[in-house]
Amino acid sequence: MNNPIIDEVRRIRDEHAKKFDYDIAEICDDLRKHQKNCGHPVITRNGKNTGLLVAEESPDYGTKNNRADQSYDD
Repeated sequence: MNNPIIDEVRRIRDEHAKKFDYDIAEICDDLRKHQKNCGHPVITRNGKNTGLLVAEESPDYGTKNNRADQSYDD
């Protein structure tokens, strides 16, 4: 299946990589420079998986606190 948007993104990415002889360190350096100078706000993460900071308590299995043990007639 041919998607013109994906084809364009891949073409641009390849042209950019070719400028740096496909050297990933040079490509990343250039992208960081562009990001720093672009003027748009950039969100950075602190390196921690923030999705794990919030958790619910485990249900008390085998008790009335467990929804599976409750009947709809209660």
